[in-house]
Amino acid sequence: MKHGFIKVAAAAPEIRVADPMFNADAVIRAMDEHARLGVKVLVFPELTLTGATCGDLFYQNTLLAGAAAALEKVVKASEGKDMLVFVGLPVAQGAKVYDAAAAVCNGELLGVVPASCPGDKHFALPGALLDDIQIGSLGPVDFHPQQLFQHSEVSELNVAVLVGADVSAPVSPAVRHALAGATVLVEMAGFPMATDSACRVTTAVRAESAKLHAGVVLAAPGFGESSTDATYSGLCLIAEDGKLLECAEDGCSDVVTELDVQLLIAARRKDATFTGDAASYVVTEWGEGVEETVLTRPFGKYPYRPDDPADYHAAAKRLLHMQAASLVRRMQYANLKHPVVGISGGVDSTLAVIICAEAVKMMGLPADYVNAVTMPCFGTTDRTKSNAIIVSEQLGATVRVIDIGESVMQHFKDIGHDPENRNVVYENAQARERTQILMDVANGFADGGIHVGTEDMSEFADGWCTYNGDHISMYDVNAGSTKTMVQMVVRYVAETTDDDVLSKALLDVLDTPVSPELLPPKDGEISQKTEDLVGPYELHDFYLYYVLRFGFGPAKIFRLARVAFAGREEYPDAVLYKWLRNFYWRFFAQQFKRSCLPDGPKIGSVTLSPRGDWRMPSDAAAALWLAELEQLFPHKG
Repeated sequence: MKHGFIKVAAAAPEIRVADPMFNADAVIRAMDEHARLGVKVLVFPELTLTGATCGDLFYQNTLLAGAAAALEKVVKASEGKDMLVFVGLPVAQGAKVYDAAAAVCNGELLGVVPASCPGDKHFALPGALLDDIQIGSLGPVDFHPQQLFQHSEVSELNVAVLVGADVSAPVSPAVRHALAGATVLVEMAGFPMATDSACRVTTAVRAESAKLHAGVVLAAPGFGESSTDATYSGLCLIAEDGKLLECAEDGCSDVVTELDVQLLIAARRKDATFTGDAASYVVTEWGEGVEETVLTRPFGKYPYRPDDPADYHAAAKRLLHMQAASLVRRMQYANLKHPVVGISGGVDSTLAVIICAEAVKMMGLPADYVNAVTMPCFGTTDRTKSNAIIVSEQLGATVRVIDIGESVMQHFKDIGHDPENRNVVYENAQARERTQILMDVANGFADGGIHVGTEDMSEFADGWCTYNGDHISMYDVNAGSTKTMVQMVVRYVAETTDDDVLSKALLDVLDTPVSPELLPPKDGEISQKTEDLVGPYELHDFYLYYVLRFGFGPAKIFRLARVAFAGREEYPDAVLYKWLRNFYWRFFAQQFKRSCLPDGPKIGSVTLSPRGDWRMPSDAAAALWLAELEQLFPHKG
């Protein structure tokens, strides 16, 4: 449960219709098994102890008494198990019978929750508030449709339950529960199997979990239910904030994984529409202690890319269109016709010129209206210069070569800088000279030019850009794209173009080490490799995602990185730690550059724009975050 990870499970054991004791034994076996796995929330289907297909037998005292006795057996068997279990049964109260869920933990019946919505004709609907209930020797306990089960030590873990028709109601109680603070929605369903049932249910549950920023654990009846008029599949699934984590439909289904309740709370904090309170709810505490949950769910290495490789091209195509459309809008608004982009042969400028080519095409302008300017200087290699020109020419752009060596040397002379001193002045003077040239070239078009920036969000995050150099532009098409997103889109173009020459050049760009090329090459090869200084971008973007999207702390991000990159020999714990610490140091130290970023489109879930998702003082201290890292590996900072 450390870091907000809660192991949850949904189970649909084989039952016998109208045989509560047999069903209680099946529930107990499942409880024992899941307790050994460390499960903290276990969900069974609607009317677990009797079966959902008893029909008029629900009116029979014999069945109702048998269900009560079976619940007593389940409660007793839960002793010593620090696990919140939801089991379904019919409950008689006066002249009415209710479709209900019993919440059980560590030898106690914590509460009974009746269904809120009309469903089976055999069951009554509760009023706004019901009296306490006694079930056999159990109770009295709260009998109320609006209950929250809150963990005593993990405040983010609040559980609410939906029973039967509540799950599929047009106005679902799930909304009310979530607004009251429930982060985990337990759904005890009773629907039969249909040809498209799994698809419909999973789609609905994913949408619900996304809208409510909630975890959903659903269990539906399976083998053992009556087949008189329907078949029951035992559909079980677990979803988190719109993502389907686990799903099974094999009659006797059983799914187990971990929900991240800290992630859910973080998502809600950023959602201004998420308001509500628990004033009308009964809140019951459960659980003891906080232990470290063993993680079994996967965490992708590339959170900015689609999880399913089949979606790779579709996602890249959409990203490219969004970037090009944004540039089109800016050019149309300002009545500009000539995008001017500096090309280096690196992946960022390569994508930028591709976007410019797509933009003029969308505007109905000639391809040669794109002006691709390469500005070789002290660190430029033949490989990068060649690729930059080939890509631009194959796209139909106008290519200009402007050697800036002499102008930079003149600048050194003007300011009294020794060119043999290869310090930051030596490097940044080149970047600022290039920006000046691009700005002036854009200003030179009578019918309007615009300097299009190439810096990506990963570089803005770690400040790997020259202030008032490549840091600035008239419009930055890559500002909302991380390095791994940029690479994805360039690879998509390389794999889908009919131009073999273009494809070959793009693939070589992707194989070229990321570099600003501001220091002289060694033996014709790039001497200055960015990832040697700021760390591998696949790690960098992984860290960036969880910092920006969910506000996770260093310890939790390190834990996730260990899971995501497990098996990668180049990433032992010491390396993951080194680059995470480097990331935090740079992220805080370089905020001043992000406080004045150029306009650029938001492509993913967050951006670093000071006018959008990220606002941070330039002089914020990193001490707290670095101290948390120090606790992981003392004396390694």
